[in-house]
This record gives sequence, C-alpha cells and structure tokens, in this order.
Amino acid sequence: MAPILEHGHTPSEIRRRLASGAQVSYTRDWVYGGIDGTVTTFAVVAGVSGAELSSQIILILGTANLLADGFSMAAANYSGTKTELDEYERFQRMEERHIKLAPDGEREEIRQIFQAKGFEGADLERAVEITTATKERWVQTMLTEEHGLPLAKRSPLRAAVYTFSAFVVCGLLPLIPFIFGFHAGLFIATIFSGLAFILIGSLKSLWSARSWWRSGLETLVIGLAAAALSYLVGHLLRGLA
Repeated sequence: MAPILEHGHTPSEIRRRLASGAQVSYTRDWVYGGIDGTVTTFAVVAGVSGAELSSQIILILGTANLLADGFSMAAANYSGTKTELDEYERFQRMEERHIKLAPDGEREEIRQIFQAKGFEGADLERAVEITTATKERWVQTMLTEEHGLPLAKRSPLRAAVYTFSAFVVCGLLPLIPFIFGFHAGLFIATIFSGLAFILIGSLKSLWSARSWWRSGLETLVIGLAAAALSYLVGHLLRGLA
C-alpha cells in the first residue's frame, strides 16, 4: 500500500499550491485558548467545590472567569500578534533603506547567504543577480534568510477571535452540569473537562511530531493536575467562606 502524502506532486498541483502562497494557520490560537479556557474554568469549579460552596457561586465565578479571562487572553494574543507584524514592517523598512543607501553591502549579504547554501562560481553570481533584480524579491529574501521572519503574516484580529471562541466553547464544558443542575456536578464536570483535554491535546499534535494520544494524555495530565491543586486549596480554605 502506497503511503498517503499530505499533498499531490504533479506539476499542476505544485504550481497551484505555490501560487496560493504560504498558508496561515490559527490552529495554535484555538488550541491555546481551548486549553486555557478548560483549565481555568475547571479549576474554578474544582476550587469552589472543594470549598463546599453552592452551585450558584460556581456559576457566578465560572462565568466571570469565562468572559473576563477569555477576553484578557484574546487581547494579549492580539497584542502579541500585532507586535509580530510591527516587527516585520520595521525590518522591511530597514532593509529597503539599506538597499537604497548601501546596495553593494546588501548584495554581498545575499552572496554570502547563497554561498552558505552551497552555491559557488557562476551559479552563485547568477543566484545573486536574479535575487537582487527586483527590490521586492531582494527584501523578501533578506527578511526570511537574515531575520528569520515567516512568509505568511497572521491577522491579529483573527488570532484573537480564535483564542476567545475556543476559550469560551471549551471553558463552558465544566459549567454545563451546574447550569442544568445535574447531581454529582463535579464528577460530570471532570468527565467533560477530561474529554476536552484529550481532544484539544490530540488537535495539538497536528503541528508537532508527537502522536495524538501522547499529546492528548499530556494535556489531560496537566489539566487534571491544575484542577486537583485548585480543589485542594479550596478544601483547605473552606472554613474562610
């Protein structure tokens, strides 16, 4: 049986894929939001349950955490992604200025970049000539090769939306038993949260070399450990409520 590849390799498929440009992924934003939403909300549920407080308090604190922490995390991700774009634009302007004021030095940088890749002689000079023929190609090469910046630029707003939506959707799961007034609410919340940890961890394996079950198990252990610590603290301090 032939191995299944992620994409085709016919000339037309390659041409179409390269023409579409580098693809931006927001999977990590969703995963981080989902993990944090489940962990923090489940920790609130566990802590309040450990303190033996009412379901109403669990809903009040859990909902407040869901919205406030979700917005805070989304805002932080927006600012962080925006900073990446600002950095990209700063380096782009810098390279454009250097090419204008010191073209020989910038051309030498291109030469050494390709030389390090194994080009030499006429091939090296041809590569330098082609790369520096247009300012756009020249600048782009400097951004990726010298500064290590990615070709695809992420949208700060989309990154924030993915983070917030995942935080709310996944963070809502530990609250469902208390919203509907189920008996053994903490037990059911633990089951829901555990499933969320496993699913999110499995999704996380899409951009790593780790197996889905190992990634899911790792996320499950981290989430349950945080909840157990919160429950213990709530139980120890229950007399203060």
